[in-house]
Amino acid sequence: MSLVPESEVREVSEITAAQKLRIYDFLQGAVYCWCKNRPNEWFSIKDLLGGDNFDWNGTPLIVLYEKHENKGKPYDEAVADAGKDAGWIAKKVIDDDSRTFETRKGYVRSYKWKK
Repeated sequence: MSLVPESEVREVSEITAAQKLRIYDFLQGAVYCWCKNRPNEWFSIKDLLGGDNFDWNGTPLIVLYEKHENKGKPYDEAVADAGKDAGWIAKKVIDDDSRTFETRKGYVRSYKWKK
């Protein structure tokens, strides 16, 4: 495990294995870019995905929003739940990484590469 302290990692359901792998790879690239360019800074998944600007069109993440939208959820709820799903997949990316990351829980979970 690469999270310090250790933290629960959950699976995201109701998407295909192929969709999950595309999202995983996409988020892994975002984590690597952050660590390369801002190695000493804390980040949340929200930071990697554009902050409050929800526009996942053209990215593998859009299936997470569509999953919740197709359940008839209002826009704001579908966005929030898709963000939670993205956070769980990103947490798995970080947990699987060969590097070690510090983690802290505030309003949102944050991570920092521990050199």
